[in-house]
Amino acid sequence: MAWDDLRTVLALVRHGSLAGAGGALGVNYTTVARRIRRAEDVLGLALFERLADGYTPTEMAHMIAEHAAQMEQAEDALMRRMKGAETQLSGPLVITASQLLIANFLTPVLDQFTTRYPAVELRILATNDLLDLSRREADLAVRISRTPGDELTGLRLLSQDTASFASPDWAARIAQDPHAMIDWVVYDATPDVPKGISPDYPSTQVRFRFDDMVALIGAAQAGLGVLRMPMFLGRTISGLEQVPVLPPRSYSDIWVVGHPDVWPSAKARAFREVLVAHCKANRALFVA
Repeated sequence: MAWDDLRTVLALVRHGSLAGAGGALGVNYTTVARRIRRAEDVLGLALFERLADGYTPTEMAHMIAEHAAQMEQAEDALMRRMKGAETQLSGPLVITASQLLIANFLTPVLDQFTTRYPAVELRILATNDLLDLSRREADLAVRISRTPGDELTGLRLLSQDTASFASPDWAARIAQDPHAMIDWVVYDATPDVPKGISPDYPSTQVRFRFDDMVALIGAAQAGLGVLRMPMFLGRTISGLEQVPVLPPRSYSDIWVVGHPDVWPSAKARAFREVLVAHCKANRALFVA
């Protein structure tokens, strides 16, 4: 069996559908179906039961997937070691960070790096998902976290604080009457009024909850309520100003992390140098 076919069996066992396996492999569902048929023809037996709600793997498919997973790990380890041994400042480099961190802080880093190293093909994955660096989904990640993770090498870039921000109208209302009711817009993961509100502002309530930070910021800009957010965001996003309802508090640090195999590569090291210099020059933006 060809490695592509083994890997496709593994993906279909993991995801249970042609579309899911295709998405994981970066191919369309017809390619997945063709590879599965080819694997079954080579073996002379069916690996999956075709059901209305997806593909159910047979015992043989599970056995193949188990060994294919070990082969995949070996391939990933080899490719990571090769990446880490690279000395040239050319070719692909994949960086991941959250959308808001990229848009409001990291774009100068990207500009400086590509200007300094034009032969590097820089790819940016803007996502809040924690991509799997062991499986080479990215080479370096800039993350907001308490630690880099047990299996990763990390460098702490910045300490940061959070505070309360609001539209100019809300800021004026709060300054005029601190005892009036203050509406909050909050993130679903922390659905209550933030703890630690100053006793000078005794009346608070949650007006809206959002499951997306971009929408939450838009709501605060539109005057729907007060928002707690990292200070660098509140200071860089237009239409918001800091209000004293919530005194600044310590928040998770910002790290750059990578797999230990990839960390020593020339491209990863060069990117970190530009990133660290930018963070040192802008530390004051992140703390009270």
